[in-house]
Amino acid sequence: MKKIFVIMLCILPMMAFAQEFGVFNRAEIFQAMPETQEAIKKLDQLAKNYEDDLLALREEYQKKGSEFVAQRDSMPELIRTRRMAEIQNLEERIQNYYQETQASLQKTEQELIVPINEKLMKAVEAVGDEQGLVYIFDISTPSALMYYSKAKCKDVTNAIRSKLGLK
Repeated sequence: MKKIFVIMLCILPMMAFAQEFGVFNRAEIFQAMPETQEAIKKLDQLAKNYEDDLLALREEYQKKGSEFVAQRDSMPELIRTRRMAEIQNLEERIQNYYQETQASLQKTEQELIVPINEKLMKAVEAVGDEQGLVYIFDISTPSALMYYSKAKCKDVTNAIRSKLGLK
């Protein structure tokens, strides 16, 4: 009888604890946030500006390369060597510029996304506190959560959307 009583004392808190789990779809909410749409627009515009510059460099490279190929047999050796070096230098500049733009895009993306993530996490924390939840799991990444019982977990996606002022 004492064993049963001890087991019940151990199981009852766990049963109550199991009712304090919540789930939400982070990806759905994140995509619906106006800040995310603004960040995507800024990143797209920045990427377009970089692509335009890169295109101009590539056109210059193709023009110089075509001119060189057309005239290389009639050029003196010294001029041919100098122009080959110019073309190689331009090719290196294009490669460096591409790498720099990719790094810049990644840095800008981080700068834009971090505040959005912080705002979302504050809303998740607020909903968790308001509803007395111990854990709130993100169900948009199934690999992070192996299983959850839809019947026993409270879906707080709409509450978080409301907290953020989303429809």
